[in-house]
Amino acid sequence: MTKHTTYTDHGAGDTLVFLHGFCESTDVWAEFTKPLQQKFRTIALDLPGFGNNTQGIADYSMESMADYVKAKLEELNVKKCILVGHSMGGYVSMAFAERYSHMLSGLCLFHSSALPDTDEKKDNRNKTIEFVEKHGVEKFMQSFIEPLFYSENRDRLQKQIAMMKEIGTNTPKESVTGGLAAMRDRQDRTDVLTAAKFPLLFIFGKEDGAVPLDKALEQCHLPDNSMVYFLGKTGHMGMFERTYETRKALEKFAETIYG
Repeated sequence: MTKHTTYTDHGAGDTLVFLHGFCESTDVWAEFTKPLQQKFRTIALDLPGFGNNTQGIADYSMESMADYVKAKLEELNVKKCILVGHSMGGYVSMAFAERYSHMLSGLCLFHSSALPDTDEKKDNRNKTIEFVEKHGVEKFMQSFIEPLFYSENRDRLQKQIAMMKEIGTNTPKESVTGGLAAMRDRQDRTDVLTAAKFPLLFIFGKEDGAVPLDKALEQCHLPDNSMVYFLGKTGHMGMFERTYETRKALEKFAETIYG
């Protein structure tokens, strides 16, 4: 069991690689991946600009982050894996799939999307960048984190919400604004889904404001081989809101691929 500064690497066998979302870190996967470590090698990475990986980041684009993931996996001697991307980590996964599909045994979009931002969402990202520039990261986190969780789940998940706020507040302002701009400018990668030669697992929360149901339905049928899991009373944070169900879905997906 090894904890490194910018990644975690546990277990042995076929590899699952976890990419966190915007203003998150490897910590969001710590409890979630523990039971999976009995069967698989599980690696979680801090994406450039986030967690402990905040030194000298010049480019926050999804493509640059995908290149970072490839370099880190080569360093860790991972030739092929199932990539699991939460939210922004899913956008990075799609950029990775576009460039390095030969390294993928499968891909899980975990509350994420291959679609680009709508004009309205781009406008909201710009307003958020202005807010962060003016008021700082801590004030932004006060209003950003809780709505990621379905309202009925918030009381029982206060500890997880507090952890997310702490991770977010410790994120450098440049990473927050850089990440927002990179998500705003990301490409439409639905063609990557259509062309995928590897299986996909989609996990969606029915109450997810970040990936609305109509957008989920627009893309989950595009790959040749996809499994889709819709969760009621679940927002954007299924690893906390529905830990058992999402973990089981991922485990079954991995077992289908790896046997």
